Amino acid sequence: MSEDLCFLSAVDLAGRIVRKEVSPVELTRAVLSRAERLQGELNCFITLCGEEAMTRAREAERQVMAGAPLGPLHGVPLTVKDIVNTKGVRTTFGAVPYQDNVPDHDAVAVARLRAAGAILIGKTTTPEFGSKCLTDSPLFGRTRNAWHAGRSAGGSSGGAAVAVASGLAPLAVATDGGGSTRIPAACNGVVGLKQTIGVIPHSQVQDAFANQTYVTPTTRTVADTAVMLRVMAGEDASDPWSIGIPAQDFVAAAAPEGDLRGQKILFCLSPPGRPVASDVAESFGASLDRLASIGAELEQFSGEAFDVEPIWRAINHTAWRTRFAKLAADHGDALSEGFLKQLALAEDVSGVDYQRALFERTGLFRHVQALLARADCLAMPTLTRTALPIDQDLFGRIEIDGQSFDNLRPHWFPWTMPFNMTGHPAISLPCGFDRDGLPIGLQLVGRFRGDAELLRIATLFEAASDLLGRWPGLA
Repeated sequence: MSEDLCFLSAVDLAGRIVRKEVSPVELTRAVLSRAERLQGELNCFITLCGEEAMTRAREAERQVMAGAPLGPLHGVPLTVKDIVNTKGVRTTFGAVPYQDNVPDHDAVAVARLRAAGAILIGKTTTPEFGSKCLTDSPLFGRTRNAWHAGRSAGGSSGGAAVAVASGLAPLAVATDGGGSTRIPAACNGVVGLKQTIGVIPHSQVQDAFANQTYVTPTTRTVADTAVMLRVMAGEDASDPWSIGIPAQDFVAAAAPEGDLRGQKILFCLSPPGRPVASDVAESFGASLDRLASIGAELEQFSGEAFDVEPIWRAINHTAWRTRFAKLAADHGDALSEGFLKQLALAEDVSGVDYQRALFERTGLFRHVQALLARADCLAMPTLTRTALPIDQDLFGRIEIDGQSFDNLRPHWFPWTMPFNMTGHPAISLPCGFDRDGLPIGLQLVGRFRGDAELLRIATLFEAASDLLGRWPGLA
């Protein structure tokens, strides 16, 4: 029975805890036991918080038995990516120089989840400072895909997605600066949301105004994402984008009721010149059929103007170089070659280049706005192929259906970076499997601040599929 608890949804678990059908102590013990058993195989945690988690679980159980007021996630296990601050629990950023760093405060999103009753069981793996689409680091090694030990977890929130897919916690705090939530979600067959900018405050970002990074939820179901988003959302003085955003009923939106009649979805397989694996293309076509079967009107749009990796890189890498140049000078021998190489890519970006990239970012936003003025959402594959080999080099070539391509980012995830820059909400949902049994993701993109409506479309798609309850066969 204890092992069976590990794959129940957060919504189900929270309800059972309130009804005294499940003990927070039993649940926490079950997920910790499973995490300890699978950690050697998956390597998805940097830190497990066993003692602290059990202390919190016992207190949560005492509150249940005493009839105390309970939060919406009371007693539900939670993981947090090791790039997001957790008070009293070390936060390494996946980097050797920070291996003993212990914050004295929680990030705003984490504090809200704890206040809602969620129990932190561990910090999940991330490459150094969330700097790439693969999850490995000199600090901890490589994180393996939940479905195949020979494949990458994706990144940079690879540990978060693997933990959720493997039954180690139903909820995970991730981050997303260019696809870092949606890429591993697609690789591991879970739900990864990058919400509209500001919906969840980002209290750690240094340039809040030009920000394109997000603290995000990763879960196994859209309903769990909605509950997690409801808890994490709301304005905070630390994040100007969060101030004044109207409240949305995410939970009500994620109820699988009704259909998509009267709603229009624009779709595109890939930007021009970007190849897509045949398995992914086939699954994407089947996903469009599924959307049409529940009433959506479909229309193709052009992928022109979406090949934006140079714009993303000019903004992102200059921010990294500004943040980490001194760290690299002082601790270069403890940092990975790939991380240092990414910092070096910004050396030739001038101030004019940077400002031009910001202008182009605005143009991209207006282009997406124009598309969504005539549709309710956009649809495309999350990735052009399934999970990459476990030993994939960020600067190596990528294989797609036997063809080899250089420059991994625009060839693997051309569709994730644009929406970090525009701020629109984007969600990756499981939509099928390739011939090797690896998950394939569908990305849906909603209107700016239309997160609730995006969740409604996502949950109806999820309900029309037969993928819920299909999880990796880990012992």
